[in-house]
Formats: sequence, C-alpha cells, structure tokens
Amino acid sequence: MGESQGPADEKRLMRRFFVIWGAQASSLIGSALVQFALVWWLTIETGSATVLAIAMVAAMLPQILLGPFAGALVDRWNRRRVMISADVGIALATSVLIALFALDFVEVWHIYALLMVRSAGGSFHWPAMAASTTLMVPKKHLARVGGLNQAIQGAVGIAGPALGAVLLLALPMWAVLSVDVLTAAVAVAPLLFVKIPQPARAEGGAGERSTVFADMRDGFRFLRSWKGALTLILMITVINLLFTPAMALMPILVTSYFGEGLVEFATMEVATGASFIVGGLALGVWGGFKRKVVTMLVAGLLSGAGVTLVGVLPPEGFYIAVAGMFFAGFMIAMLNGAAQALMQSSIPPEKQGRVFGLIGSLTVSVSPLGLAFAGPVSDLVGVQIWFIVAGVGLSAIMAGGFLMRSVMTIEDTGYHQVAVEEK
Repeated sequence: MGESQGPADEKRLMRRFFVIWGAQASSLIGSALVQFALVWWLTIETGSATVLAIAMVAAMLPQILLGPFAGALVDRWNRRRVMISADVGIALATSVLIALFALDFVEVWHIYALLMVRSAGGSFHWPAMAASTTLMVPKKHLARVGGLNQAIQGAVGIAGPALGAVLLLALPMWAVLSVDVLTAAVAVAPLLFVKIPQPARAEGGAGERSTVFADMRDGFRFLRSWKGALTLILMITVINLLFTPAMALMPILVTSYFGEGLVEFATMEVATGASFIVGGLALGVWGGFKRKVVTMLVAGLLSGAGVTLVGVLPPEGFYIAVAGMFFAGFMIAMLNGAAQALMQSSIPPEKQGRVFGLIGSLTVSVSPLGLAFAGPVSDLVGVQIWFIVAGVGLSAIMAGGFLMRSVMTIEDTGYHQVAVEEK
C-alpha cells in the first residue's frame, strides 16, 4: 500500500478489504465442508491410508506444478477477475461431482479429479487474494489481519466439520456438496462490484519484459537474492514433508487407532478449528513479538510438542489427543499469521503474485514424497508414528532457526536490500 495514502484512503480501502474478506470466508466454509465430507466418504468406502494419501497428492500436484505460472500470471492479470474465475471454476467442478453422486455413478477417481481441479483454482486464488491484501491493508496492520485470517480459518475448521457431520447424518452426499456451490456464489457476489487496487506493472528485466517466463525468472531471482527468505522456505518445505502425511492420515488415526467414529472425527476437526480461532485472535490482539520471525519460531517449536503428544498416546487417550491438537493448532495459527505478515510486508506489491505462487509451489513440492511412503507404511504398521516424526521434526527445525543468522535477520534484509543488490 502506498505511503502517500492518507487516513481516509486507508479506511476506504480497509472497508473494501473486509467486504471481500467476509464473503470469501463463507466460501471457505463450503470448501471445508466438502473436504470433510469427501475425506469421510473415502475413509468409510475404502478404509485405506493409501487412498487418503493419494487423495492428498491429487490435491497438491496442481499447486506444485501451476504455482509459479499462476503467481506470475496474477501479477499480469486483474486480481479481482482471477479470484472470480477461480471461485466459479471450482463451483462448476463441484457441480459435476454433485451430479455423479445424485446418479450413483461416483468412483474414487472422481474424487481425485475434483481435488485436482480445486487445487488448480486455489493456485490462482491464493496469490491473488494475498497480493490484494497488501494493497488494501496498511503495513502496520498486516500482522493483525494475518491473525484474523488464522481465526477465520479456525472458524471454518469448526463450521465445516460440524456442519458436515450433521448434514452427512441427515442428507445424501449430493445435497451436502451443494452447500459449496451456494457459498461460492456468496464469495463471488461482492467481487462483481468492489474494486481491488492494481499495482504498477513490474518488469522482469531488459529484453524480457513481456513474457510470463520472464516474470517467473524474476521471482526466482528475488528469492535467491534474499537468503533469509530462501532458508525459511527450505525449513517450511522440510516441515511439510514430515507434517502433511500426519494430517492426511488423521481419519485413520481416529477410526483405526483410537477406535472412534464420525462424531469423534468431527470433534477432532472442530477442536483444531477452535484452536485456530483462539490462536488467530490472540495474534490479532497481541500482534506478536516485535520481530515476526521470533513469533514464528517460538510458535512452531511449541506446536511440535503438541503434535508429538498425539503420537505417543495409548489408544484410550483420544480426548487427550484432542487437547494436544488444540494446543498445536493454537501455535500453528500464530506461526502462519506471523509468516504471512512477514512476507506481505517484505515483498514489493507488484511482485507478490509471482513470489507467493513460487513459495506455495516450493513449500509443498516434497509433500507427495512423504505421502508416497506414509500411506503404505501406515497400512502396515499404524499411523501414529507419523505424528511423532512430524512433531519432533517441527520442534527441531524451529529450534534450529534460532541458530541461523540469515533467518534471525530476515526482517533486516528484506526487498529493499535485495533490490539494491540486484542493481
């Protein structure tokens, strides 16, 4: 957001932001409901950790493959139209699956296909929304908005599973999925009327000013020049390698290890969602430590302890596991909110689409490798080992971050210095 804007301009743009933000929150509820319903359907129909792992891979591959292209395109296109197109495309794909369920023609591969379409839409929607936020929210409030984003993710984490469990008990699957189409319509409506500021066009460099590939190379150069950010992204990538399998296999942990059912699985999901609300609101009020990176590292270290607890509990310890996931989620909300604010305040607005798209692609690029091992191994020896590995790994990596100078000084070596070095 430009420094020349006065208080009146800031308030006007903040009002626009919260109109869009509130409408997008409704779409997130529909998405969470679909996610919960489809995961539960796969769990009941197959009971296979491998099937759930494949589903997670299907939901990641488009983001990995399309992320750098999508981010570069977001910087070139109208971001409001990108979000509209993504929301409409995802709703249309869900409509196809609704018809398949209504006709009783659905197969497991249909679920994989929908997850891939939703991921492809998200690979465009997320960088567009994140980059637009910077243009409507003053830098001093980005950490608080980051906290509020985590809180709304938590609210969605409660509403999605809770609503999903109730609807699955009362309605056929096609009717449950129809909610997603309705919430997508709510999300698109204000985007048709509310304008989002566009940044000045950033060029990739002499001789390569008009191509998407030039913008992608510019994003790579930016991250390569900013050592602290590159190190932090590598840390998060390794965490995702360990963490994603554990979260993907949560339904199997609840049903096979703890011996519980739909209500208990919804309880676990709701508790995790509630933790994001509390953690996000806490960050929104507090704002975090003066240095955002310290907030990230402390929160990540403590979150790992909560996940580890879930992995070491005996089968009769389900409700202690719920408490462990609540604590872990509380800390992850703070970690994510601080990380988002750090990046939004440190990357030039005109480059945020390409850089956010690249970050999203890089950080999840190795997750399918973890899932490839997690599914078959869990089918053989049990899923709880992945929670131990993820928890210990998360705490160890975040503790190591305190020893890395490039990470601890990341807010002192942001894009202003990078720009000077590139010249």
